[in-house]
Amino acid sequence: MSTPDNPQNQVPDETPQTFAVEAPGSGVPAAAFDDRAKKSWFSRLPIISHLRQSVGLQRGMLITGLVLCGIVLICAIFAPLIAPYGFNQLGTSEGNFGSKLPPGGTHIWGTTVGGYDVFSRVVWGAQTAVAVIVVAVIMSIFAGVILGLISGYIGGWLDRILVVIADAVYAFPTLLLALVMSIAISGGQSSAWGGIAAAAFSITVVFIPQYFRVVRAETLRLKAEPFVESAIVLGASKTRIISKHIFRNATRTLPLIFTLNSSEAILTLAGLGFLGFGIEPTSASEWGYDLNKALPDVTSGVWWTAVFPGLAIVLTVLGITLVGESMNDLNDPRLRVRRKAKVKNTKPAEVSA
Repeated sequence: MSTPDNPQNQVPDETPQTFAVEAPGSGVPAAAFDDRAKKSWFSRLPIISHLRQSVGLQRGMLITGLVLCGIVLICAIFAPLIAPYGFNQLGTSEGNFGSKLPPGGTHIWGTTVGGYDVFSRVVWGAQTAVAVIVVAVIMSIFAGVILGLISGYIGGWLDRILVVIADAVYAFPTLLLALVMSIAISGGQSSAWGGIAAAAFSITVVFIPQYFRVVRAETLRLKAEPFVESAIVLGASKTRIISKHIFRNATRTLPLIFTLNSSEAILTLAGLGFLGFGIEPTSASEWGYDLNKALPDVTSGVWWTAVFPGLAIVLTVLGITLVGESMNDLNDPRLRVRRKAKVKNTKPAEVSA
């Protein structure tokens, strides 16, 4: 591009010009990166989108919670590789481990009164915790969403009956219902799947009303929207309207409820084990049961049998709670911390001769 021969006679263009700022080290305008991020499905995922919006203390809480949850997931998935021994292993070919061995040597977290390796029990216990969360919350989401959609859209006598049942079930204490279901399902035999199923089913029954209420309230609001009324005028069936038009809009807050309920699922499982209705050490590892067996050790100065399982419960619940609270703050415009606008001085591009 060349300069005009008579620049004095040229009328200056008063239209403000914008200059593209390149992303560092890429050579591509930063605006292009923003557009790609907005269009990417990966950036719209619940955790990823919240991480992009977070700033300051909210980002620190979210990252801390994700790190803690990530450690638990890694332990649950790779427990056979991380744990040096099995969850019910009492010795090796060289002999038994010994009872109440202090931390150090081949047992970095010591051994229990029964001769189990504490570190291995804690790592294997992550599998049981994750299994209860996955089974319980997925079952409660599945049932609560379906009932909420049907109740909110159809209404009438069916809606009134479901609301009364949901309120009645919601009044039962979670742990008390878990105790009853544990005895009814496993028959008092604390097997691995029996204990997991008892805790998961009891948590499912208690969590269903929470998802039911949220989805029902959103369905009642959405069915009065113009796009739903237009679908009715066009002759769409109720099944299509519920599945295609209402479902995606009514379930946007489910990831937040999932994180908040997961911590309660961990505490319920630990409570079952602590009260003696958990899982026997020969069937699976469970943190609450280990705490129950470690109570007599505390008075005799053996602290490691109770500290490490207790820390596992506390850190797992803390990680899930931090993620849930951070997502709650980011979803609420009144609590969300806004990212400060950065004003950069950009120099006009040089005109080549």
